[in-house]
Amino acid sequence: MVEMHEMVPGKRFDRYHELGQHAFGEKLGLYIVVPQQLIVEVGVDIVYMVTGGKSLEKIYHLVCDKPTCKHIKTTYFIMIFASVHFVLAHLPNFNSISGVSLAAAVMSLTYSTIAWTASVHKGVQPDVQYGYKAPTPSGTVLNFFTALGDVAFAYAGHNVVLEIQATIPSTPEKPSKGPMWRGVLIAYIVVALCYFPVALVGYYMFGNKVDDNILITLEKPKWLIIAANMFVVIHVIGSYQLYAMPVFDMIETVLVKKWHFRPTQTLRFLVRNIYVAATMYVAITFPFFGGLLGFFGGFAFAPTTYFLPCIMWLAIYKPKKFSLSWCTNWICIVLGLLLMILSPIGGLRSIIINAKDYQFYN
Repeated sequence: MVEMHEMVPGKRFDRYHELGQHAFGEKLGLYIVVPQQLIVEVGVDIVYMVTGGKSLEKIYHLVCDKPTCKHIKTTYFIMIFASVHFVLAHLPNFNSISGVSLAAAVMSLTYSTIAWTASVHKGVQPDVQYGYKAPTPSGTVLNFFTALGDVAFAYAGHNVVLEIQATIPSTPEKPSKGPMWRGVLIAYIVVALCYFPVALVGYYMFGNKVDDNILITLEKPKWLIIAANMFVVIHVIGSYQLYAMPVFDMIETVLVKKWHFRPTQTLRFLVRNIYVAATMYVAITFPFFGGLLGFFGGFAFAPTTYFLPCIMWLAIYKPKKFSLSWCTNWICIVLGLLLMILSPIGGLRSIIINAKDYQFYN
């Protein structure tokens, strides 16, 4: 996608759907890309709502761990987290959230490091078990499908890559793909530094009893776990806005250009507040972190991240049949399709199981 951003001389594809329209045609490209991209961005924001609310709840329980402390519903913590976005949602564009995004990236690396170092400090648990969590073979297979969705969610940032690249100045001598490639490589190195130590160390210390969010499992040292959860909150605040901005742009563009609304501050205020309220409501209704990751990771991220860009590459560049480029893209397409079909099954099962014993809006 970075390479395809300026594939036509003198033109930049600043939106995912613009690249789709170039590959598949004006109408078909729009119908293929926009619904999928919207599902991704809205789905991610719902997951971030749950993550932010759960982290605030964990902070509260760590700070106030006495029997006299009043129980506060998870619903209220998600609402507290959402209140920040009712303000930040009115920032004008990507450049205006660059500071928030930078803070989010730093926080991500910091809380991940705290998570695995605190796990090492806690040590291997006396009753640790490394076997399969599900009691039946079918449950194990479905958990594996969910895990595929989790991984897909973790490594999928392609949906806004063109919008980010559009903010980088570009000339024929210094095209934007140069700094963008460096940014992509650094981003994936940071992601690997965040996730691999947490996954390996966390599983070694806690086995199959570890929570979906390892910071929920950890309790001590208290001040460090409180700090780590606070860093999670800051991280998802920035990440929420990163995925919400393209949605705001799409909705406002449709309302103004197609439905002929006047581009006023009132329209902007209503659209953005309604969007934040809607994602908050769904997060409050289904606050199941692991299940949501698996479901959206496969159903939403797999198409736009793992095989749609490959289909676009084949449609536009038309590499020679059975060449390295042709074979690589087709392998990605097949694996991406399998991911899209299988992981939502596991994620949906996980949500249903959790919902059985869950008291809604509690």
